Amino acid sequence: MDLVGTLEGLSQGRMALGEIIDGLWKRIEEVEPRIKAFLSLASPEDLKRAGEGLADKPLRGVPIAVKDNISTVGFTTTCGSRFLERFRPVFDATAVERLRAAGAQVQGKTNMDEFAMGSSTEHSAFGPTRNPHDPERVPGGSSGGSAAAVAAGEALAALGSDTGGSVRQPAALCGVVGLRPTYGLVSRWGLVAFASSLDQIGPITRSVRDCALILSIIAGHDPRDSTSLPAEPRDYTAELEGGIADWVFGLPREYASPELGAEALSLIDRWTSLIEELGGRVVEISLPLTEYALPAYYLIASAEASANLARFDGVRYTASVPGETVREMIAASRTFGFGREVKRRIMLGTFALSAGYYDRYYGKAQRVRTLIAREFADAFREVDIIFGPTSPTPAFRLGEKADPISMYLSDIFTLPSALAGVPAISIPGGRIGGLPFGLQLIAPRLQEGKLLRAAYALEQALP
Repeated sequence: MDLVGTLEGLSQGRMALGEIIDGLWKRIEEVEPRIKAFLSLASPEDLKRAGEGLADKPLRGVPIAVKDNISTVGFTTTCGSRFLERFRPVFDATAVERLRAAGAQVQGKTNMDEFAMGSSTEHSAFGPTRNPHDPERVPGGSSGGSAAAVAAGEALAALGSDTGGSVRQPAALCGVVGLRPTYGLVSRWGLVAFASSLDQIGPITRSVRDCALILSIIAGHDPRDSTSLPAEPRDYTAELEGGIADWVFGLPREYASPELGAEALSLIDRWTSLIEELGGRVVEISLPLTEYALPAYYLIASAEASANLARFDGVRYTASVPGETVREMIAASRTFGFGREVKRRIMLGTFALSAGYYDRYYGKAQRVRTLIAREFADAFREVDIIFGPTSPTPAFRLGEKADPISMYLSDIFTLPSALAGVPAISIPGGRIGGLPFGLQLIAPRLQEGKLLRAAYALEQALP
């Protein structure tokens, strides 16, 4: 049952909160030793007691999982890193604050690639999470723990964060729904920064209507976040109905490359036919700058990461390794605290920002980003929605992508929209080799209502 169905059951008296919590924890006991989606969990008895006072609120005390780079009172927030292994925040992130105000409880903190840098959740300092559909495969990343928990039935819904695809790609690989909102629609206050101009919190759920419900609660202006947009709260669940008749859907030729393989191209043909059956019209478009999104993204994100992660110095927070001098102490602490992938990106970003190279690399990447945003804006003058695969492949095996470039290419279809700051959603689009394959829909800035309506129409029509 999805979150909305559970809330309906609670409001009608067909089920009790204690039964729901017991069911979730029974499932956790069954699958968590194999999946390893959570890094920490609340006590089910504590959730039941606290839930008694939340029955009149919209979310009625239901537990929701939270990615471990989102600040939460009462839990450690580790970012999947040894640096923050024992760090306990003293405040909730705005998104968590708003969920609690609506009557939700934090179920636990989910595993992730360290500091959100990865596409497989293999780069967590606490071990990898596994895909519920095949434990020998990855769940995607960096919000792999959140996606796996929802897909495995361990959680009704979860929060993740998406910098270049970290909500949508794991949602696609685990066969659930993942939304990246317009940059600035959901507050970043309390989200541990990776790349500040790209990071965005988004929901991972079992259905599109669940996604709309969570977004309705967490979206809106926050004066504590300087990048927060002056957007008024909206009920996105009220905008799901109506269908997509007469809408124009653009399929970029760059997103339907023959390199995807016959099964993926067959699914794209199926999506095209389905859109037309629902009254929409599909046209081919071109987004030629797609191939430049990957280098632009990794320069911008790594540069911002090198600046944001400079605060982890062994003096503040938790990880500290002694040294004879301050310099030696900082070096030893960072050597211990940061994993291999984080060190790789810090070095790349520091180089890109160094004297003599700033304009050659970082400055040029920002100019490419502007061109990509302009390319999307031009495309949306002709189409209502852009669609295509979320990821080039279904879930790959653990350890299969040891080469960093092959791993980075997992996000090739999610990076362009992240750079452009436009909203995008991944919904289950079918299966390849028995594994989920995601359908991604992209809409213009602040058109989450239109995006969710299109996703809902297709979700209802897909088997």
